[in-house]
Amino acid sequence: MSESEAEPWEYSLHIPNDLRAVTVSRRTLRLILTLHGLIGLVEVAELLAAELVSNAVRHTKGPAALRVSWAAGALWIGAWDADPGPPEPPGALERLGEAEEGRGLALVRACSSLWGWQPSARGGRRGKVVWCEVTSTSASVA
Repeated sequence: MSESEAEPWEYSLHIPNDLRAVTVSRRTLRLILTLHGLIGLVEVAELLAAELVSNAVRHTKGPAALRVSWAAGALWIGAWDADPGPPEPPGALERLGEAEEGRGLALVRACSSLWGWQPSARGGRRGKVVWCEVTSTSASVA
């Protein structure tokens, strides 16, 4: 069975507002993708998830969540946080070379086939989801 024919699936990982959650999220995502035979997407997916989760725990207060799903040959990665305000728009990747911060969403934009954000509630708390989508073709370009 090819990647695009695989049955759809979805996982959610609830995480505390703790920078160690970035490592936990990356390792969990690697395990999920490995078990589903999507080894070719692991590196770019780990990078994207780390950026999204890092933003969620660094720039907001309260819990966060990582959600990962697969359907129709596309991997969807989203990070929910408790701040309903929009994320800072990504800058140009070329201009961020030496910046200590602010590269996250520029990397997400550059390495995914599609990305965005939307208001979302989880567990009775208002917040947002910042998400991206990766396909086999976008992963091979990254």
